[in-house]
Amino acid sequence: MPDPKPSKTQKVKEEIKKEVDKIPPTSDQNLLAALSYAWIVSLVMLLARPKDDFVKFHAKQGLVLLIAHLVWIIPILGWILGFLVWVAMIVGFLNAWRGRRYEIPLVYRLSEKIKL
Repeated sequence: MPDPKPSKTQKVKEEIKKEVDKIPPTSDQNLLAALSYAWIVSLVMLLARPKDDFVKFHAKQGLVLLIAHLVWIIPILGWILGFLVWVAMIVGFLNAWRGRRYEIPLVYRLSEKIKL
């Protein structure tokens, strides 16, 4: 008896499984660090996880970005800075999600001045 061919559904399921397997595993620590780039959540992370160095590293950078974003109300200069803050947030979020300690230029130096 011939070997039954996999159905189209089976093929699609296998392709999806291959793609999902490419996604790196994350931990709760990575998730909390990534969420710390979501504005006020950085303060929550600093208070909730004060002993977790990885989360604190990203939360302090998130706090600096939150403060920097407050100048968006200034026309033109504030809008440009606001755009750069959004880009830095995305870069920080993605690196935290992947478990990397990425020092965002200038933001990292300012975040090191926050003593907690």
